[in-house]
Amino acid sequence: MNSERSVRAYLIDMDGVLVREEHAIPGADAFIARLRERGMPFLVLTNNSIYTARDLSARLRTSGIDVDEENIWTSALATARFLEDQRPGGTAFVIGEAGLTTALHNAGYTMTETDPEYVVLGETRTLSFERITLATRLIQRGARFLATNPDATGPSLHGPIPATGSVAALITAATGVRPYYVGKPNPLMVRSALNAIGAHSETTIMVGDRMDTDVIAGIESGLGTVLVLTGLTTREAAERAPYRASRVVDSIAALVPDIP
Repeated sequence: MNSERSVRAYLIDMDGVLVREEHAIPGADAFIARLRERGMPFLVLTNNSIYTARDLSARLRTSGIDVDEENIWTSALATARFLEDQRPGGTAFVIGEAGLTTALHNAGYTMTETDPEYVVLGETRTLSFERITLATRLIQRGARFLATNPDATGPSLHGPIPATGSVAALITAATGVRPYYVGKPNPLMVRSALNAIGAHSETTIMVGDRMDTDVIAGIESGLGTVLVLTGLTTREAAERAPYRASRVVDSIAALVPDIP
């Protein structure tokens, strides 16, 4: 990492960086506690659109990591912010859970199955063929297609499970229409997070466990990047990528001394 970069804020991925299968990664609690003690702005950034920020705050506290809901930024919140800016007070047919529907409601959006302006796809554990069919028909009739994030799989206690990107691929195959993905690696999500805490790219670090979402999103947004090896990416896999993180560390615990 450029030693001349003055670090004044952090964006931190959640799964694989702070927690793994509901258990805190050693050092994560100390890192967040140091940020809070020093009053340094930060956001926990996650492509997970299932849960509200309040839900995720409670989940982290159960794991022993104290993060307020105001310090959590999800792909659902970023999607709602994007729609609020693009078409205020619009309508959407939504496939997703409370994290997404709550964010859209709070942004002034109305949920409807009749001629919506958008079909918005988020992660869900209750997917039905009927709703996929309806989404397909609405898109074919002209609804714009958005998805919270492109992740093809997500983590679970029993191994990878199909996620938003996989369902989006199914709908794309049926309609010929590709969605606009708001979440990482889209720099839009990073910029919306920076705006949410009043931070600047030149003085913010992105910490993540994936080269293809966290690190590339940070690079394309002009942030310094740190790859931790407690998630999905090995050091060898990172070396094979066509781009590099500013720094690679074994875990977030290595970053605690960096906070003055």
